[in-house]
Amino acid sequence: MNVNGTPYRTIWLKSDDPDTVQLIDQRNLPHEFNIEDIRSVDSMARAIQEMHVRGAGLIGAAAGYGMYLATLEASRSSSFLDSIASAYETLKATRPTAVNLVWALDRQMKAINGENGEDAQVEIARKTAQEIADEDAAYCRRIGEHGLQLFREIATKKPGEPINILTHCNAGWLAFVDYGSASAPIYAAHDAGLPVHVYVDETRPRNQGARLTAWELGQHGVPHTIIADNVGGHLMQHGLVDLVLTGTDRTAVSGDVANKIGTYLKALAAKDNNVPFYVALPSSTFDWTIRDGVKDIPIEQRGGEEVSFAQGFCDGQVKRVRLSPKTSPAANYAFDVTPARLITGLITERGICQANEKSIRELFPEKN
Repeated sequence: MNVNGTPYRTIWLKSDDPDTVQLIDQRNLPHEFNIEDIRSVDSMARAIQEMHVRGAGLIGAAAGYGMYLATLEASRSSSFLDSIASAYETLKATRPTAVNLVWALDRQMKAINGENGEDAQVEIARKTAQEIADEDAAYCRRIGEHGLQLFREIATKKPGEPINILTHCNAGWLAFVDYGSASAPIYAAHDAGLPVHVYVDETRPRNQGARLTAWELGQHGVPHTIIADNVGGHLMQHGLVDLVLTGTDRTAVSGDVANKIGTYLKALAAKDNNVPFYVALPSSTFDWTIRDGVKDIPIEQRGGEEVSFAQGFCDGQVKRVRLSPKTSPAANYAFDVTPARLITGLITERGICQANEKSIRELFPEKN
């Protein structure tokens, strides 16, 4: 994707120093665009935990690069394998809900353990980290190609009129290595000349919609309107939404979807108003071990200060302000689970399927 005309991925190896991982620090976007250098496992763990990087695919890519940094650190330690194992646990503990994290860590461990000699293990870790990043971008591009057909179908029913999409949180290129999951069909439709318009949920408490999705869409030239989180139901009641499209941080093999808190409420409103509700995801976001997402997907609880405070741009700088009384506690559930029965379909890199185990496994028969 382009930022002010310059192409970027969200994470990459520094061109003149391959021992350094560079990433877009998302904390102060859209007001400040900062590139951060990451040179250690601990720094990468902080970047994931403190949400310098966030989103399912990008968390996985960051974990992959984190394990590459782990091999560099291990090669300077007294015990290579013990150091690698410690790094694995450090990175694994950062975010509990996004399954891409453990998926990438396990893929790296398998690759590293499959080589003999520290030099070979460092090189395979670098190569695997790059493969994880490249695959993420490629899969998201394919999601866009498959999702485009939904936009074309809507366009035939209302020729010349705007195709109104409702999003929640940020499942754009900032949440992945490039293209994004839920944003990929939007960009594909816009680039194909379809009249797309996006209603962007602000997505409290961290406002990833108002800050990140809106910034992305603006950079790509996609018409959009930011709305308060609770406006979506009203828009659907009045026929102003053609399609709800979100991402996911973990999807059970049954089709249950964990995504940013508030997604479940959007799905309920969509169901009540006969609005199609689709979820876009690469296959790395499926959890093939879980069937009951509501019961078994772990839900991250973050610090209450994210609810009690808000961040914005004031007097030329990014500032944080308190919203609530100092004496009032706040709960901060980062995700909720939308049951499969509320989901019209899943858009993956292999195509669109129904949100049920039979349809998912038909698309991914190697998982049977």
